[in-house]
Amino acid sequence: MAARICERLADGESLKAMCDDDDMPSRTSVFKWLGMYKEFSDMYVRAREEQADAIFDEILAISDDGRNDWMEKQDDEGGNIGWRENGEAIRRSQLRIDARKWMAGKLRPRKYSDKLQVEHSGDSESPIVTEIVIRGITANR
Repeated sequence: MAARICERLADGESLKAMCDDDDMPSRTSVFKWLGMYKEFSDMYVRAREEQADAIFDEILAISDDGRNDWMEKQDDEGGNIGWRENGEAIRRSQLRIDARKWMAGKLRPRKYSDKLQVEHSGDSESPIVTEIVIRGITANR
């Protein structure tokens, strides 16, 4: 059961959705097991990290899917008179992406969180050097 739970988590499924299945334990049971069994707890942590990678893949899929971005405008007789942007679908896609970015950043912060680190160095005789690191990309100023 532990392997099944972790496999489904790693594939991107939420624990809540998984535990709603009739053949799965309750979330309460899973949380109890996490405290009782170190091996399960270790597997669970790794599955959550892998889940962040699955969520990242979902972000790319949502971003690349433009099927509902445009709606056909029709005249009274059903003829096509043009296309218009489907703002609702675009906003929903952005919300889905933002939620997944947030979740991936929480599940695997070293890899997916927005990290801003500013460091100043120098002394009175040399110019101040500012180093900015955003997601591992370094820029010196």
